[in-house]
Amino acid sequence: MQLITFAVFVGVVAIVYGAYWLLVVREEDALLQRLKPRGGEKKSKNLRGVLKPEERHSTVPSLDRALAKAGPITGRIQTMLDQAGSKMNVGSYLLTTVGVGVGAAVVVYLITHIAVVGLGVGVFAAWVPTMLIRRARTKRMLKFEEQFPEAIDLVARALRAGHALPTGLGMVGDEMPQPVGGEFRILFDEQNFGLTLPDAMRNFARRIPVLDARFFVTAVLTQRETGGNLAEVLDNLSSVIRDRFKVKRQIQVISAHGRITGWVLACLPPCLAMATLLLNRQYLGTLLHDPLGHQMIYAAVSLQIIGTLIMRKITNIEY
Repeated sequence: MQLITFAVFVGVVAIVYGAYWLLVVREEDALLQRLKPRGGEKKSKNLRGVLKPEERHSTVPSLDRALAKAGPITGRIQTMLDQAGSKMNVGSYLLTTVGVGVGAAVVVYLITHIAVVGLGVGVFAAWVPTMLIRRARTKRMLKFEEQFPEAIDLVARALRAGHALPTGLGMVGDEMPQPVGGEFRILFDEQNFGLTLPDAMRNFARRIPVLDARFFVTAVLTQRETGGNLAEVLDNLSSVIRDRFKVKRQIQVISAHGRITGWVLACLPPCLAMATLLLNRQYLGTLLHDPLGHQMIYAAVSLQIIGTLIMRKITNIEY
């Protein structure tokens, strides 16, 4: 029965993604191949970040029109995808979410024959792509924070060497790795192709939801209004950022035991229930088929979620 259920799940996923590739991805790849510049890879890299991409939320016309009407919701999802560095558009993200949720709900229902349990697992599985995107965004922003002091030092050294601020921004975009290099390249291209430097700096602060990036923008804009030694200001800012990282790492070391304990306590009940269900379903037979058992399951899941949120709040120390 488990092999049949697994085969059904694999078949459903294969059909959904096969149809999506056949109807959407293949045509999009063919179109991009025709529109590919003829000047070679070097020319393509030079144009990247200069030309504004077409604002399309999906390659499916009907879905693109529907998402365009959503307005703020679609914009927030696209911002989350951009900050995560994902090449997925809003339509692909939503289709993936729905496909994963429906597939998981069907598999769990075939195993347990309880619609409510299948629905709950499906809702959780549908949330998994969002969790992965948010995790990727967090990792990308953390990597940006780690690279940011080096970028500020490079700009300060360029200013001391006699270069203008835009030249220093361009040097960071050329010499620093992703994600700092890509973001500074966009900043340099925006001001280099007509946007004023204050507006380009504000766009940079909006794209990067990092406090240090806002400090950097504030320092540059303040120096343009009041004057002063910008190189010295940037040196002080990079020193402050490095000191904050030291404090952050100390807090992570101190709170490591509590965070690990919280994860163990949060994962132990569902893992134990799943293992018991797979090894011997008779142990949970009354709980799964009796109405009182269903109420106990609802209460246990609710308390588990509340407890997990409380433990996360306790172990998540702001610095």
